[in-house]
Amino acid sequence: MGLECLIVTCDPGLFGQVQASLGTRGAALHFRQDSASAVEFASRRHLDGVVIDCDDVAGGTNALAELRSTPANKQTLILVIVNGLTSAEEALDLGADFVLNKPIKPTRLRSILDTAIPKMEREHRRYFRYGVDLPVRFRNPLGQSFAGRMQNVSEGGLAINLIDPVRFKGVVTVEFELPSVEPQAFHAKADVVWSDSFVMGLRFLYVEKHSGIALQTWLSSLEDRFRFHGSA
Repeated sequence: MGLECLIVTCDPGLFGQVQASLGTRGAALHFRQDSASAVEFASRRHLDGVVIDCDDVAGGTNALAELRSTPANKQTLILVIVNGLTSAEEALDLGADFVLNKPIKPTRLRSILDTAIPKMEREHRRYFRYGVDLPVRFRNPLGQSFAGRMQNVSEGGLAINLIDPVRFKGVVTVEFELPSVEPQAFHAKADVVWSDSFVMGLRFLYVEKHSGIALQTWLSSLEDRFRFHGSA
């Protein structure tokens, strides 16, 4: 259940500093050197944290705004590094949570990460996807029904393997049976965050009260199982 982070930079010194700081905390660090590939990467998954070398990567400020607007990363913690072109106020207005100026002092970076990482971990627990295989039913806004199989699930959403190749967008209604001694029906409305012909990722928008309680109970059992296998 380690943190998953992204750094966008062409600066090997900055990459080394961030890698050293996050590596000691067991975080997986993805690396992109340009804004376009960073935005494309973030559009397909939830990230626990992002570091953007805003002024020394072409289009860095645009990438910051676009990353913050991706449905899966609206709450992701973003640390922005500026170098004389973008002010701290501008970076914060574009969606940064923390801003550092170059040259970066290691003590300042450690101080920010000491504050940021507990927040990343809380967000990570909310978004951590447990691999499962369950039948799922869903309806599009036109009322058409489709079937698929759940690929993974978290408190915030799920991914579905589609039986028939079709692309979805907008809001769908999701239903499935939560495994238990007495199976319970789960009902929710979800936004299609990403979709290709055979898989789509959903973010829950509204979960019925009893479904939410049952989902939390199930996720707790999945976490206990995950920790047990991890310790074994």
